[in-house]
Amino acid sequence: MKTFPTPETLRRFPFGLADIVVILGTLVLLAIIAKLGQGTLVTFRPPDVLPTVDLGVENLVYYTGRSTLRMFIALFCSTVFTLVYGYIAANSVKAERIMIPLLDILQSVPVLGFLSITVTGFIALFPGSLLGLEAASIFAIFTSQVWNMTFSFYQSLKTVPKELQEAAVLYQLSGWQKFVKLEVPSATIGLLWNAMMSFGGGWFFVTASEAISVLNQEYTLPGIGSYLAMAITQENMMALGEALVAMTIMIILVDQFFWRPLIAWSDKFRLEQSASVNVIESWVYDILTTARIPTLVAQSLTPFSDRVNEILSALSKPSKQDKKTVSSNSETIYNITLWLILGILIALILHFIISTVGIGEIFRVLGLGFLTLLRVTFLLIFATLIWTPIGVAIGFNPKLANFLQPVVQFLASFPANFIFPFATLFFIRFNISLGWGSILLMALGAQWYILFNSIAGAQSIPTDLREMSQDIGLKGWQRWQKLIIPGIFSAWVTGGVTASGGAWNASIIAEVVSWGSNTLVAEGLGSYITKATEMGDWPRIALGIAIMSLFVVGINRLFWRKLYQLAEEKYHL
Repeated sequence: MKTFPTPETLRRFPFGLADIVVILGTLVLLAIIAKLGQGTLVTFRPPDVLPTVDLGVENLVYYTGRSTLRMFIALFCSTVFTLVYGYIAANSVKAERIMIPLLDILQSVPVLGFLSITVTGFIALFPGSLLGLEAASIFAIFTSQVWNMTFSFYQSLKTVPKELQEAAVLYQLSGWQKFVKLEVPSATIGLLWNAMMSFGGGWFFVTASEAISVLNQEYTLPGIGSYLAMAITQENMMALGEALVAMTIMIILVDQFFWRPLIAWSDKFRLEQSASVNVIESWVYDILTTARIPTLVAQSLTPFSDRVNEILSALSKPSKQDKKTVSSNSETIYNITLWLILGILIALILHFIISTVGIGEIFRVLGLGFLTLLRVTFLLIFATLIWTPIGVAIGFNPKLANFLQPVVQFLASFPANFIFPFATLFFIRFNISLGWGSILLMALGAQWYILFNSIAGAQSIPTDLREMSQDIGLKGWQRWQKLIIPGIFSAWVTGGVTASGGAWNASIIAEVVSWGSNTLVAEGLGSYITKATEMGDWPRIALGIAIMSLFVVGINRLFWRKLYQLAEEKYHL
């Protein structure tokens, strides 16, 4: 008679089925990275000619993998930048007054602007290697991901509950201990959802990042973005459909193997006293928590990590009660210096622009900026009314989140510009003006910032408060007014400011769309910058970028910053 091992017997084995899966999965991942990484190490010296993109379906898996590898490298760099930049800005009053306005300016600069300025430097950094172009492409993707994540992390640190900050002071936590035990955990849920959104936003610009101009010559890196661009140029519907299928499969795989396990893991960082009744499930996360190997690896690294923690704790001073005040003299000196530097920069830019394109061109571009501003405003209102209730429903209901999270992740990650060719054909067929159609195209890429931040904000509301609101009979608008709006307000502001910046950036692509020889153009600042970039007209490129930065920074200062202050002072736990 056969006997089966009991669970206690199985636990004595050093490895189980889950460990075998983890080992095989790790080896497969390393092999894929090695295979994809080989293509970045080939010799390249401008003006050498790179091989053209082959539309054969057999190459699509490799192209998709190359683009995905760039996306993950950019995401890693964005995360490191976010943790460092956001921490400094949130914990230093003097640094904050410079770094946050600078973040507004950096967010307002289009991806094409970063790419055109930095590509020569990256090629010089890796002479004789394709790594220079790869680094330029990754940097362009990085600039499309990082600002949203940084705003989210900064805002989360600014709204850490005061009683927890006081506890950190009471227990004499060092700056490093406070960072890893309080600040990062409290910001994890919001940062994770914004990282997902940023990752999806990176796909939006992957086509532009894989077509790089150097010394007036165009170089196309192998990737799904360049594959799509070639399919559009050749009006190849079959290749376009194949790219859509490949993109769909990749998004599903990334969601199942990367984002969904992280979401399941992040549930432990919910800021509440009672455990969540329902949690988001992930079969990959279940395997990783069942396997013994991750635990053994963590235990083997414990002495090293403890030593690093000791060193960093010793280097950082114990937490003290924040005194976010600045003397009047320092305030005056700071303001005078800041305005003096700003005035000099504006004077230099105006002198360059006026001497090259004339004062009349400036007023014309300002008018184009107001046209794009109207589109961005309409988009934000629409996205708030539609997606905020949906985001709250997903965030409040883990069962619904289990079902809809992959759907919204797929919709947000799917590159909106992959749909642009079909939209262009639709607009041409039904004679729809791109002036209105561009709002839809911009929304395809920017509206998800509001949805994802609404989900993160709703998930951050403690279950205790939700249950209490039900016990006292809060329903309908009253529940929104007393619980939901205050609870998600900070996250919604982050979503609004990044959606606004994303919409301005997306206008460069959305206001000029094409299919083969057919091109539709909407009057606006985005189309102005696109045309100037195509012609290599540097004075008009500089003018367009300067005006776009002026609009984005001005709106952030006059509108969004006031809402940030309101969130810090009134709407946080």
